[in-house]
Amino acid sequence: MTYNVSSPSEYMNAIPEERREAMEKLRETILENIPDGFQETIGYGMLGYCVPHKLYPPGYHCNPKDPLPFVGIASQKNFIALYHMGIYAMPELHDWFVSEFPKHSKSKLDMGKSCIRFKKTGDIPFDLIAQLMRKVTVEEWVEVYESAFLKTSKK
Repeated sequence: MTYNVSSPSEYMNAIPEERREAMEKLRETILENIPDGFQETIGYGMLGYCVPHKLYPPGYHCNPKDPLPFVGIASQKNFIALYHMGIYAMPELHDWFVSEFPKHSKSKLDMGKSCIRFKKTGDIPFDLIAQLMRKVTVEEWVEVYESAFLKTSKK
């Protein structure tokens, strides 16, 4: 589900009531644990946490007008989604998360390349997500992004 909103607070007010408490706790978990420098925005129809242009002027290679995305959370039709680009781009982070997930949740991990889906709001492992958020700084993300996603080398 995509919401036509322009601010994080508008997004939170637009999501269904039955998801609001879990989404608020997820948002709070991210904001309290994501390293300094990342900025909360609205991007791609969801709450996003990105590297702003003031810290990374080139922006996102797919659209340089956009800041460099890192994490997103969304209330989709059938689940709450956490999109984490570090899990997609950093095999060691992916492996850590996959091995830790069963220790923090009784549900089976439902995960794509960067998307973790939670069909039941009670199954969101907030403590594990807090740990995940603390694992990658802005500087580390920019370095990984440039080495993993930018095809041309800088000269």
